Amino acid sequence: MSQDKQYIDKNTALRILISGGGTGGHIFPALAIGGAIQERYPNAVVEFVGALGRMEMEKVPAHGYKIHGLWISGIQRKKLWKNFLLPIKIVSSMNKVRNIINNFKPDAVIGVGGYASGPLLRAAIKKGIPSLIQEQNSFPGITNKLLAKKVNRICVAYPGMEKYFPSGKLVVTGNPVRQFPELSAIEKAEAYEFFGLAPDKKTVLVVGGSLGAGTINQSIWKDIDKIIESPGQMIWQTGKGYFHDLNEKMAGKRYDNIRMMPFIDKMHFAYAIADTVVSRAGAISISELELMKKPVILIPSPNVAEDHQTKNAKTLLEADAAVMVRDAEAVDKLVDTMLGLLSDQPLQNELANNIAGFAKPDAADHIVDEIIKLIERK
Repeated sequence: MSQDKQYIDKNTALRILISGGGTGGHIFPALAIGGAIQERYPNAVVEFVGALGRMEMEKVPAHGYKIHGLWISGIQRKKLWKNFLLPIKIVSSMNKVRNIINNFKPDAVIGVGGYASGPLLRAAIKKGIPSLIQEQNSFPGITNKLLAKKVNRICVAYPGMEKYFPSGKLVVTGNPVRQFPELSAIEKAEAYEFFGLAPDKKTVLVVGGSLGAGTINQSIWKDIDKIIESPGQMIWQTGKGYFHDLNEKMAGKRYDNIRMMPFIDKMHFAYAIADTVVSRAGAISISELELMKKPVILIPSPNVAEDHQTKNAKTLLEADAAVMVRDAEAVDKLVDTMLGLLSDQPLQNELANNIAGFAKPDAADHIVDEIIKLIERK
């Protein structure tokens, strides 16, 4: 918590609405902020607003929170005909968020990006409700860029964001991420048992983000026999969209050192036993890896605005805090690089020590500080 004196009593029943979703990169920061609010203010009521049909409608209730769903989507740039319902969706969503705000009566509203953030923040701003957005990336999403001039505060993870946002509203807080407690020896044994893996083997965790990554999956599958024959073992999160096809392919293989899953719900188990990680270079993924002090091979996605994942990766690369394989080279290089790192303990130690220096474990608390300042000022 910041050193500025704050007057809201810890027993105050604050009412906070949080919106954002579409991917884990928006959902997990939103959940982290919600958790930090309730930890500091146990009587606080936190509810969420998301987009119907998106993954937040499943993940948020799984964490015990109520979520309101909006009929909203983004602009389809490749299939323009799909946009004909967009004006109706926007009107529907604006009507619904006005009703949500009138009934819930929030003390503050927070947006973390994603389709649903726009209607909620716009409605809150019109009613004079304190508003804050949190931008995870070094290049902001379109929703946050559109909202920036009207909201009261903008919390960012990277310095130099004045080129996108009004400088007087900016606060560098870092990215709020899921907190994973260190597991005891008994809990680690449970983690190996959960994945059906051997405690005496080195383990690599392969993730492509919450929705999966085609290039990473293709690269792993191309050299799957090398992995099966290696002395190590692998936890492989494929993403739901890729799992069925890969599972059918794997049915023809004999192996006991690979655990393949569409999505890992017990990520704290996976991180606890992972000696190395293969990941995209999204801001939230990197923030979690920094906090967990994990040696990582990053494969930046080329399909993001301003190639910001490559910029994220290069920041760590220049500090000898990660290994990078370019997306275009992954099919040929990824598995050999992965197995090489898995067998190189000195390099693992160096990467783990260096990436830990980037961690911002108090990011969610700093964002709560800013929310409370806005509420007090009102």
